[in-house]
Amino acid sequence: MAAAVHHAGAGTAAAALRAGVPAVPVPVTAGRPFRAGRPASIGAATDPIPFASLTAERLADVLGQAVRQQAYTRAAPVAARHMATEDGVGAVLKAPS
Repeated sequence: MAAAVHHAGAGTAAAALRAGVPAVPVPVTAGRPFRAGRPASIGAATDPIPFASLTAERLADVLGQAVRQQAYTRAAPVAARHMATEDGVGAVLKAPS
């Protein structure tokens, strides 16, 4: 897979990051614009495409950018490696209650 197009749900956004490929987030509702913006802020995803602005032409253009621009193809695997080394559960268990 060269890139992931997703709706920016928490699980889907995490799966796209873990895959180590550039993402094209298309947030639909609620907190999804935030989750769509985070991978973009570290270079692992394009800027989000608001669902209301989604067209076949725009998606094709942005998807092309995601797979051709090396900034995305370099940043995505870095994010995946970082996530693979995180111990989120351990951090939560050590946090003061």
